[in-house]
Amino acid sequence: MSGSPGTISLIVCKALWGMTEGESLEDKLRLIHEAGYDGVETGAPDMEPAQWIDLCTKYNLTFVGQIFAEDAITFHRQYQEILPYQPVLINAHGGRDKMTFAEGKEFFHEALRIEAGGGAAVAHETHRGRLLYAPWTAAAYLNQFESLSICADFSHWCCVCESMLGDVTEMVELACRRAIHIHGRVGYEEGPQVPDPRAPEHQSHVMSHEQWWDAIRNARIAANAPRLTFTPEYGPPRYMHTLPYTDQPVASLWDICLWGARRIRQRWA
Repeated sequence: MSGSPGTISLIVCKALWGMTEGESLEDKLRLIHEAGYDGVETGAPDMEPAQWIDLCTKYNLTFVGQIFAEDAITFHRQYQEILPYQPVLINAHGGRDKMTFAEGKEFFHEALRIEAGGGAAVAHETHRGRLLYAPWTAAAYLNQFESLSICADFSHWCCVCESMLGDVTEMVELACRRAIHIHGRVGYEEGPQVPDPRAPEHQSHVMSHEQWWDAIRNARIAANAPRLTFTPEYGPPRYMHTLPYTDQPVASLWDICLWGARRIRQRWA
């Protein structure tokens, strides 16, 4: 059990990424609700905003939106497109890792200006291939922009650094203080997703990530934040490991995500 004095509302979301259960979008939201999730995370749905809002209300689900933007113009367009769907927060894949620091600063300057004038907070994800792909690049931008908040997906950093981040502790601590959303996927030294986080051989990796998530929660409580959103965003095959020759997934994506959702609830009960 983890904790600090104070309270915070935990909103556990199910990502639509890789979800094969349910034939229609409404079927998927119903199954997510019945499984006990509090919300759903996805890009702008392929339906009118009013219809989406009605479905989320019907199934009592909070919406965390996603946008994918390599430049500020695309960021602005997608931000405006998703706002009518009333996301409580927007998770953003921003920029490219190949950008220079000057180019990255220009991107974040514009993105933060757009966010400040908009209607939803943005969590910029620590994702491979994006501006925050590594602890040192993230630290440089976080130190440059005081209003920059992140989605902590440290599984990517484990892969990029080929380590469990023991030599970049201060950078991870800085990221934890600035995180407003968590992608709760367990990575390891050689990849962004362990084959099955329930397996005993990966319990040390699970424990490392949970300690980082605890630090984020404690920082949000210290900041008097009303809520913390958490998505156990495990990926489908072939992001998930598959068996040679048959290409069959080594585990059930639905079961692993649900395991992650229940485990964090128990940990932070």
